[in-house]
Amino acid sequence: MKHLQIAVGIIRNSQQEIFITQRAADAHMAGFWEFPGGKLEQGETPEHALRRELLEETGIVVQTAVLLKTLEHTFSDRLVTLSFYMVEAWEGEPFGREGQPMRWVKQSALLAPEFPPANAAIIELLTANC
Repeated sequence: MKHLQIAVGIIRNSQQEIFITQRAADAHMAGFWEFPGGKLEQGETPEHALRRELLEETGIVVQTAVLLKTLEHTFSDRLVTLSFYMVEAWEGEPFGREGQPMRWVKQSALLAPEFPPANAAIIELLTANC
């Protein structure tokens, strides 16, 4: 079974809003909303991958990222290890740099059914702590 390690950024502004993007139509779990991030490349640490992916996907330069939680999720064809980082300091204004739909949503208004199943536990944690 394929094992993917993924770094995920929970970009939160001072109004307690979180930046989310929509997965591409041709991607695994297409159409779901997600926290930006991506797969670790060979030799990368999760934090390095997070910084690279957020720059590529949202155009921001991460100043601080704090590991919030690491979760594993098994799909029928793959195992994913997700490292979720809280990002509250960055340079630039996040946007869908790859043309993907994006929006800011109140942390308290995150809805687990709009996200891939692997995100359910982190959304529960985020909505319980706001």
